[in-house]
Parts: sequence; structure tokens; C-alpha cells
Amino acid sequence: MDADVIVVGAGPAGLMLAAELRLHGVRPLVVERLAEPSEEPRARGIGPLAAEALRRRGLGEPLRAHQPRGLSDRRRDHGSEKGHFAWIHKIDQEVQEEPDRAGALIWQPDLERVLADHAAALGVRTHREHVVTGVDQSADRVTVTCRTPGGVRRLAAPYVIGCDGGRSAVRKLTGFAFPGTEPLMVARRARADVVCPAGLPPVGRTPTGTLFHAPGMVGTFDFEDVRTDTRAPVTARELEASLRRVAGAEVEVTAVHQAMRFTDQARLVPSYRRGRVLLAGDSAHVHSPNGGQGLTLGLLDAANLGWKLAATLRGTAPEGLLDSYTAERRPVAEATLHNTRAQSALMRPGPHTDALRDIVSDLMDIPEVNRYFGRLLSGLDTRYALPHAGPDAHRLTGTHCPDMTLKPAEPPGTAATTLARLAEQGRPVLVHTGRPEVERAARPWHATLCAARVAAIEYDDLSALLMRPDGVIAWAAGTAGAPDADGLERALRTWFVPSRP
Repeated sequence: MDADVIVVGAGPAGLMLAAELRLHGVRPLVVERLAEPSEEPRARGIGPLAAEALRRRGLGEPLRAHQPRGLSDRRRDHGSEKGHFAWIHKIDQEVQEEPDRAGALIWQPDLERVLADHAAALGVRTHREHVVTGVDQSADRVTVTCRTPGGVRRLAAPYVIGCDGGRSAVRKLTGFAFPGTEPLMVARRARADVVCPAGLPPVGRTPTGTLFHAPGMVGTFDFEDVRTDTRAPVTARELEASLRRVAGAEVEVTAVHQAMRFTDQARLVPSYRRGRVLLAGDSAHVHSPNGGQGLTLGLLDAANLGWKLAATLRGTAPEGLLDSYTAERRPVAEATLHNTRAQSALMRPGPHTDALRDIVSDLMDIPEVNRYFGRLLSGLDTRYALPHAGPDAHRLTGTHCPDMTLKPAEPPGTAATTLARLAEQGRPVLVHTGRPEVERAARPWHATLCAARVAAIEYDDLSALLMRPDGVIAWAAGTAGAPDADGLERALRTWFVPSRP
């Protein structure tokens, strides 16, 4: 075997996944078709759940190093005063339930560099200029055939993960279905030289689409000509024609320096696994980039899958652990496709859509509705249906855990720490305020857990919590009454095997 896992694709999801696998003691090998990392600035930021996942791996400072200078912490993280839904710029971070749970502004090439450095520091190997042309499964392995500058190369591993984007070769070669909806629009964005004697209209919705521009940058959301070949280079004539349609003005594009094109087609695989081949990120789901949810979705796929696949390979996975990857992540992708389709519908030209946008805009002035849209785009309302959690489970069970300050129990004067620091090695974390029933229930897992007894958990009413390696709260207890030790034991048995003597 050439590795324990072959990860196809060195984008954000692939690099994150490879790092998670290596952190959990298995040997990943990343293969990538490109000779060098892409400098195409496809995405501009990540949401709070992805930012928290990276901070739990000690990447908070590298993230901050790429933030724009001269902005307050919150605006630096969110990039503008108001977020948008379908370009209705009214989502107010200040009225959200947890306004300090912030994402991060970072261009995708910079994020890939941060993740590549993190993976390399852990010892992850990457082979570039490897174009996957074949994927063959047997009872105990998957063989990947690659075209390389030196000829054909075959690599084998017990598992292969396709992280190779919306046109995934792994998905196609393995036979995953990819049902969904055709595009309503084509979006184009370019650094270009544009001449418009009358001046471009203001940024925003026009009678024929949506226009945006800044010094040296132009873009359109165009609801005509949706059959454009998205793989072909964006030419000056194509961009010029789209600008004329959407802006309704005489425009000349004299030069295109950098351009990209994408659509709002929405597709999702029925399952993220076929035998020993799994998918993560855009290989499993594609959708409109409106709302900036794509990078977060892929990074959280990787965080969810990494520790589960590692435990499966080590032989320490409870029954059904790997299948929980699809069960947990696919509904999240389905919800994202749903809200991006709604955004496309709200951006279509015409008086009927205009009327609907006016009503949605008015509704967003209501604080609770504003919070609804904020939760929708941030993913903070994500809650997994954990099989062990009964109706009386703590309200945080199944949610992604925010960082929390932990006041140490002893010795006096010891500085407080945070939950994120305890999670940097990727182990599940159990924190409690000295409850003997918690310690007794967790004893069989003593070598698996990073357990910490603290004086206080400075978050709401918590006295104890169990956090999985992907940051999901598997069990929690409030400060009133005795903690549900039986519930803690059920959670531990669901996700981890007891420690060996």
C-alpha cells in the first residue's frame, strides 16, 4: 500500500482532511492535478464554524495575519457592516444571538497556503501533476491510476477520498449519481479594463440582472446565455456582452487580466460513500456561491470525516461510525442548496421578483427574522440528530461548540485556558467542574479523552461537556441538578471504544 488514505485534490477540503487524518495517526497521501496551487481568488472568506474548526487546530494566528488592516475585530472578521441574502444587504451581526462567533476574511489562495503549511508540518505528503484517470475498488483496497509527466502511475490505499471539486474525476469514475437542478444564471467576475462613457450604474440589482464593480474589478449575475461553457476562458467580448446586458449601458472591455465564471447549478450526491471511496467538499455538492457558504461546507466535511475514517483504519471505531459521516453532513449540504436556490430565485429579473424582494427586505427589518437569515448563512443553527441523545438532552447537544474560557480548578492563580487549546491535538475533550459521577462514567475512556477538571466553564449554564474531535458537542450538562452520567456513557459508547488496558 502506498498510503492509508489517498486524498485526491489539494484544495481547502483536501488539505484539511489530510491534516486531520495525519493528526489522528494515519498516513494520507494527497494527489493533485495542478503543478502549482491556483492563485484564482474564487472565494473571499469562511464562516464562523469553519473559522472555529481552524482555531481548534492552532491556526488562529495565521488566519488573523491575512485579515485586512485597519478594521475592528468584528468588521475584520465579517468584512462589511451588513451581510446579504440574495444581495439584500440587511443581515446585521450586532443583532445575532452570538455576535462574537465570527468568520474570517481570507482569499482562497491564502487559505490554501495556511492549510498546506499546516499539513506539511504534520508530515502530509503531496504529489502534484497527478491527473486521476482510473479508480478501481477491490475487497481491501482502492487503486488510483494517474497520468503524470513521467508516465502512468498506480497508487493503492485502503480508502480514497475525492476532494477534487465540482467536476470530480473520483465521483465520475466511481459512479456516484449527482442529481440536481440546472443553472438559472451565470456569474462572471474579472479584473479588467472597462470603458463606459456614461458611467456604470450603481452596484446592485438592475432590470436584467445584478451588477457589481470596484476599481479595476467588474462582475455580473446574468440570467441570459446560461448554457455558456464554464470551462472555457472568459474573453473580453463575452464579459463586454454580459456587462452591456446587465448594466444596460454601452461598455467596452479593452483588456481582461484575470477572470472567472460560475453558475448556480445545485447538485448533491445521494450518499457520500460508495464502498471504500468517499467524497468531501465540492466533489459531493455544488451550489451558487451566494452567501459564501461553500468553503465552510467543505472544511466541515473534512473535519467530520477525518477522525471517523482514522478510527475506522485503526480498528477503534464503534459500529456505524463511518456511516454517520453521510448521515450528518448530507442534510447540511441539502439545506445549503435549498437556501442558495432561494437566493437565485430572489435575484431573477422581473416585477414579480421585485415585489417579493421588497417583502423579504421589509421582513428582514424584524430582529428575529434578521437572526433567522443570519443563522441560515452562518450555519450556527446546524444541529446533528445524534442517535444517543434523548428528548431531555441539553439544548447544545449536537451543535458545533463555540470556544469557551475555562477557569482552572487548581492551583490558585493559574491562568485560564480555552476549549480550543485543549482540542489542538484532535482528541475528544471532556471538561467538567469536578463532578464525581462524570469522572466515574468516563473512566473506561481515560486514555482516549483529553479530560480537564475546571472551576468553571464560562459559557451560559454549563457544568460539563463532551466535545468530539470535530467540535460537535456530544453531551452536555447544566449547572442545575446532577449531570446525566448515563447519557454521558451512551455518548462515549456511540463515538469511541473504551480504552485498552
